[in-house]
Amino acid sequence: MPRSSCESMRSECYERRRFLTATTEQRSSRARNSAYLLVILFAIWLAVTSSLQWQEVATGLVVSVVLGLFLGHIYTGLGLPPISPRRVSFFVAYLGVLLAEIIKANFDVAYRVLHPRLPITPGIVAIKTELRQDIAKTLLANSITLTPGTFTLDVIGDTLLIHWIAVRSEDPGEASRLIAGRFERFLKVVFS
Repeated sequence: MPRSSCESMRSECYERRRFLTATTEQRSSRARNSAYLLVILFAIWLAVTSSLQWQEVATGLVVSVVLGLFLGHIYTGLGLPPISPRRVSFFVAYLGVLLAEIIKANFDVAYRVLHPRLPITPGIVAIKTELRQDIAKTLLANSITLTPGTFTLDVIGDTLLIHWIAVRSEDPGEASRLIAGRFERFLKVVFS
């Protein structure tokens, strides 16, 4: 299309530029997602193999590159946020909190089981979450279930139904703080 035609049809020219910019951004996003996936897969490979022999490292790198190239678009489809140092550090902190809470809850449940009076007050409570992404809610629900003494029964919108071995509060706000607050604080940053 000659330049004079493009100038006379500004809206059409604007639309073409916007399309080309969007296409460039999509390519950039796809390349970035493939790179993130490659790094994640390679880190998992190194953790699973527990070996730094060059043959295993090379194999892991090749497999990670191939999978990263072919599956990078799926990373975007999961609704995962872009990876950044801040998000990674909060996710690592979240894993530490999850591990500490699992250990603490194990001792609490063991105490309740071994106590002669079996001090349990089981019940189902509804808690609210401020997380919006489905993947974030799934991670929160699984974190609650991994912690002994609590079990996520259902997720309906922004409400989670939790079976709690020792109900301390039936108020949704207080129950949310006691059950999910310790996890949600970190997940909000990771998935913001």
